[in-house]
Amino acid sequence: MKKTVFALAALAVVAAPLAAQAHRAWMAPSSTVLSGSDGWISVDAGMSNGVFIPDHAAMRLDGLIITAPDGSVVSAENEHRARYRSTFDVHLTQPGTYKIANVSSGFFASYTLDGERQRWRGAASDFPAALPEGATEIEGTENANRIETFATLGAPTRTVFEPTGDGLELAPVTHPNDLIVGEPGEFRLLNDGVPAAGVEVTVARGGSRYRDNPGDMTVTTDADGLFRIEWTEAGLYWINASVRTPAGEGRAHARNVQYTATFEVLP
Repeated sequence: MKKTVFALAALAVVAAPLAAQAHRAWMAPSSTVLSGSDGWISVDAGMSNGVFIPDHAAMRLDGLIITAPDGSVVSAENEHRARYRSTFDVHLTQPGTYKIANVSSGFFASYTLDGERQRWRGAASDFPAALPEGATEIEGTENANRIETFATLGAPTRTVFEPTGDGLELAPVTHPNDLIVGEPGEFRLLNDGVPAAGVEVTVARGGSRYRDNPGDMTVTTDADGLFRIEWTEAGLYWINASVRTPAGEGRAHARNVQYTATFEVLP
């Protein structure tokens, strides 16, 4: 009986991330363009089937990084995690564009030890040293996830768009806080610092709860990693792309990288 309970518990641990993948992670700022010399925004963060609808789970904010226009890191204020969403405030005290990012990574491995299949989860930096001696048939997958939104006080700046060269990142041509209905937005997607070609980008507009058709659309990056979005309606938009690189060709393990952003398009 104990073995059965343990097996079911182990299965639940493995299945949980797979179930979570069916839900979309998002951050929804109360505003993205502010005037004056000082301002505040509130940000909701959650995971749900429909974007910006807090009805499934709150987002963990362990990897939250808020970058100010001068490159410094500022702290979130009034942070709270409820059942269906997390919330926090950002105090904008510098003129220019802020980047609000929640960055996470991890490593999943399976291996055989003494004739039984085992699983391991942890930080990529701990693998493979954490594996027990004698482990064979080792298979590993590294996961890296970046969720972002942007807010500007006064005139837009571009300091925060400097890429780190790690995973999927956005290198915008059109500033994310300068999006207007009828004027297309152009953006470049980078993977480990180089243009990510041939990547499908999903675009979903908020407010799907009140529409018969969610109206999601997909665009594909070109050879230079560029993609273009035609804005036909105002509102918050959810942008998502992912790339999976299998093991082989010099890579010892598979790697999944994902990028998500929230843009506000104004009338």
